[in-house]
Order: sequence, then structure tokens, then C-alpha cells
Amino acid sequence: MLRDVGRLGPYFEILTELDGAGWRPFAGDAERLRALTGDYAERLGTGERRVAGSLAFQALAARLWSPVVAAAASGAVPDLDGLRWRWQPGEPIMLGLPEPRGWRVESAGEAASLVHDVVVDGHLRPLREAMSRVVTLAEGLVWGNAASALAGSLNVGVADPRRAALVRELLGREPLAGAGSFGPDGFVRNSCCLYYRVPGGGMCGDCGLLPGS
Repeated sequence: MLRDVGRLGPYFEILTELDGAGWRPFAGDAERLRALTGDYAERLGTGERRVAGSLAFQALAARLWSPVVAAAASGAVPDLDGLRWRWQPGEPIMLGLPEPRGWRVESAGEAASLVHDVVVDGHLRPLREAMSRVVTLAEGLVWGNAASALAGSLNVGVADPRRAALVRELLGREPLAGAGSFGPDGFVRNSCCLYYRVPGGGMCGDCGLLPGS
């Protein structure tokens, strides 16, 4: 299942053969998160660490949501206990799971409960706590970023009603509930990731600050 969803793109990949060095438990390592935030700041050309930290958190959230939601929509929720990640400046964020296992699911509600436990409680909350030791980010911004990353997972691959149903179910659960909603043009968040503060950045397509949002 992980190999199948990995074909959707690099954000959907979870490796099961962890060759080489540099793999660490995801993602409570404040030292590595500080380095990642600094790298984002340098590449984006911003001196505001909270901007870089916000976008780094959103990228990590997207890497978590994408493969898990895609797999769950196909009938199996991966167990991310033991998840590892590898990153070096100039390289993409890689995820690895040396002992893949999971749960079969039949409905969107059943899948959402497991995905919420695995992703939100198991990894995003600890990640948010670890990031708080690196940079100060408002709660609304953090969970808005997580909601945006989740909704964005629908934009890759062919339209899948099962994936869409699962995403909507997850967006109705705390701490994502109220972070945004779907309109005629797709998901619109109620907060801003701060990308507009990046030199030349502008606003994202789901930004709540856009006119008419």
C-alpha cells in the first residue's frame, strides 16, 4: 500500500528500506527543527523566523497527511509508530518506516478516527510542542497550516471521492474544526500561513486574507 501511494508523488512517499545514515525519530528533535527553520529562512530570503517556522511546520504536516490519507482512502491506515525522518540542507524531507504495519478500514468514519490518532495525536501535537522550543507560532496559525496541508493533499492525483470524504471528516474534528471550509473554489482557511511576508511571496490560493474569502 505504501509503495502504491508513493507513486502519487514525493510528498506521498514513506520508505520502508532505510539505507544510509541520518534517520532520526520523527520529529521531536528541536536541534534539527531549528536547522530546518533556518534553512527555510535562508532559502525564502526572510529574516522572520516565525514565517520560516510556519512554512516548515506546514511542509512537515503535508508530508505526514499525504501518504496516510491516501492509504486510508484505499482501505489501510499505516501505523506510524517508529516513524523516522531524514533531512539535510538542500535536500527534501524524507520519511521512513522500518517495520510497516497498519489497520484495515471499511468506512470514512473508521478511517478518520484512526488517522486522527496516528497523525494529529501521534505526530502533529508532538511536532507542535517541539517547534514551540524553536519559534513562537499562534495556535490558530499552526492548526490552520495543518488543515491547509490536509486539504492540499486532495490536489494531487486523480479526484478520489473516498479521499475527499475522509479529508472532510478529519477537518470536522478538533483541533482542525473551524480552521477553514470548502467553498465553490475549494478549501479556504480562516488564518494565514504568513507566506505573504516572504519577499515576493504573495498569498496562497486558500488564504483567508484574499478578497472574497
